[in-house]
Amino acid sequence: MTRIPFTRDDAALQGYVSGTGLPLLYQHGLGGAEAQVAETVPDHPGVRRLTLECRGHGASRPGTRRPFSIGLFAEDALAFCDAEGVGDLVVGGTSMGAAIALRIAVRHPGRVRGLILARPAWLFAAAPETLRPYVEAAAAMRAAAPAAAKAAFAASPTGRRLAAEAPDNYASLIGFFDAPDLAALADILADIAGDGPGVDRQEAAALAVPTLVIGHGEDLVHPLATAEALAATIPGARLARIPSKQSARPAHVAAFRAAVADFLAPLT
Repeated sequence: MTRIPFTRDDAALQGYVSGTGLPLLYQHGLGGAEAQVAETVPDHPGVRRLTLECRGHGASRPGTRRPFSIGLFAEDALAFCDAEGVGDLVVGGTSMGAAIALRIAVRHPGRVRGLILARPAWLFAAAPETLRPYVEAAAAMRAAAPAAAKAAFAASPTGRRLAAEAPDNYASLIGFFDAPDLAALADILADIAGDGPGVDRQEAAALAVPTLVIGHGEDLVHPLATAEALAATIPGARLARIPSKQSARPAHVAAFRAAVADFLAPLT
């Protein structure tokens, strides 16, 4: 894995490139980083995987451009690919990364050779209700000092419901309160949770590239129904239903990796 610093306007971003062969741009989820991608999309023979940590994620600085948006993150990622001399590519991502990938596939259809949408959190509308916990977490971060904000969110009805019904979602959200720059993170969470991929159903239905959609149950933020709806909308898309992270993480990771490997094999 090669770390490649990348600057766009005043944002100092961190990119990663590994392997050689078919370019695969794969983006992480909201609050995630390259390590999230490496766990489920490790190196594959004949594949050159590129990941750009989005503004305010991982080692990437937030910069001053506002608001944060899926469109901005998509533009950054494509600019990174351009800087690395990548033309046609497979594009994919997990959660927020899936929304980024869908936007790129629709906006740049002649450039995309394949599409991977894993654990999608958005369908087509902005601000889905399933992402409301991120907005509430952002509000808590803005209202109090870090320790008090974390305690307030944990004690809130949303925090208690997630802890009881979706411990994996809860662990991700409560972990955000330990970030070093809560002000920037609050902006990111609120802006992105209130945004959408900027793609409508008709545009998705017009896609003509091999597509893999990965989904699972036991997840309030990434409902299996969203993955099923996307797979039903995109012509020829294959839906891989895998074990949930919450109840079977090792099986989840293994099935995730296998689904991606099977999808990429005929494209390389």
